[in-house]
Amino acid sequence: MNAYMVFYILGQVLRLEGVFMLLPALTGLIYHEEQGWIFLIMAASLFILGYMLSFRRPKDTTFYLKEGCVITALSWVFMSFFGALPFFISGEIPSLLDAFFETVSGFTTTGASILHDPEVLCHATQFWRCFTHWIGGMGVLVFLLAIIPMSGGSNINLMRAESPGPSVGKLVPKMRTTAALLYLIYFFLTSLEVLFLICGKMPLFDSICTSFATAGTGGFGVYKDSLASQTPYIQWVATIFMLLFGVNFNFYFFLLYRHIRKALKMTEIRAYFAVVFMSTAIITINIYHQIQNISVAIRHAGFQVASIITTTGFASANFDDWPEPSRVILVILMFIGACAGSTGGGIKVSRFMILIRSIKKELKSYVYPKSVSKITMDGSPVEHEIVRSVNVYFITFFLIFTASVFIVSFDNKGLITSFTAVAATINNIGPGLELAGPTQNYASFSTAAKFTMIFDMLAGRLELFPMLMLFNPKLYVTKPLISRKAK
Repeated sequence: MNAYMVFYILGQVLRLEGVFMLLPALTGLIYHEEQGWIFLIMAASLFILGYMLSFRRPKDTTFYLKEGCVITALSWVFMSFFGALPFFISGEIPSLLDAFFETVSGFTTTGASILHDPEVLCHATQFWRCFTHWIGGMGVLVFLLAIIPMSGGSNINLMRAESPGPSVGKLVPKMRTTAALLYLIYFFLTSLEVLFLICGKMPLFDSICTSFATAGTGGFGVYKDSLASQTPYIQWVATIFMLLFGVNFNFYFFLLYRHIRKALKMTEIRAYFAVVFMSTAIITINIYHQIQNISVAIRHAGFQVASIITTTGFASANFDDWPEPSRVILVILMFIGACAGSTGGGIKVSRFMILIRSIKKELKSYVYPKSVSKITMDGSPVEHEIVRSVNVYFITFFLIFTASVFIVSFDNKGLITSFTAVAATINNIGPGLELAGPTQNYASFSTAAKFTMIFDMLAGRLELFPMLMLFNPKLYVTKPLISRKAK
């Protein structure tokens, strides 16, 4: 393993996080808050530490997928730990574990909070808390690729390790240009939402923080009741932008370069919106007898479907009080998730499409044993390697999920709470049901449960395997293994 390159990129990540912390420091200065100085000191400390790790560029800058996984996992762990220190040092989150939980939840765009009331936080802390969503939504390493040149062949390994979805490729020949284009689209959509929210008379600061949380599909807000007390206009704006950020960003690239046919051929996006519309229709009918107003029922159903399938985690109502069928649909949507290549979490629509088509292919082989058929997506055959990786992903996901539910169950909070709390964290959603519901928080969970869910949040955001790679002992073998034949 190229350890020198691992430390070099870690140093660059910490320096970049130091730069990001200048924004909450500036926010504290604007609002005359002493917490701004904490962020400024942390920014300087991170910049110095990052410089010490990366002041000398390694001679060998090549790294492979295993290094990409390790770099990605360690970057997110280190970034979350140092990002938690301002919360802890300021005393606004007095427990270091809770501060770490909150920050991991922010960077992984989960939105599972240990705070009873985020409105008591100062502006600088609120800004940083929501800004972590925006940083984590597209990925800090993708941002790093956009601004710092690295060896060409190795860049794709960072992109594959951090980007959500079963496959990652270049949109343009240069990976650095691809990363820059993705962030350009990301920044444009975020700015557009800020403008729409301001038009709805939401204050500028609240609009920026809400847009950060929507863009990263994270769900941290500046209000105690999420967006439940906001106007219907603001709730509809949030609904639309949550759905837009749940779309594969390749779709926007094709539209930008006028490749309309390629954009319309993306079957994953058609399936994604089909699931959204069907779920919204069923929940609307199911909750109508409670609300007795069809327009309000459609708005709440659409909002919560968009919030859950994109794994944003905002709430316009306490959906834990909805009828059982509606709650079941929302739990199913937790696992489906958004599109590959979006800022959303979950297993991803494309993986379910490949799984369903694999089952159909298998059933067909039982009827026609000698038939030869291929799984296709967007008119092109899906390679066997991708099908295999999807199958392995599902098995690994449910093994981790089962083990996590078992560990969390020792808190004795009930099966629904334990099940949905793990589902909400490993799928990067935030709120679950009952004691982990939209009106509750995660503060009451035990230390073991919190560490388990911290791992789940990181593993879910990083597609499982980068985090699992950290526990692979073969990764740390420095001496080459010599076979008996060689001897």
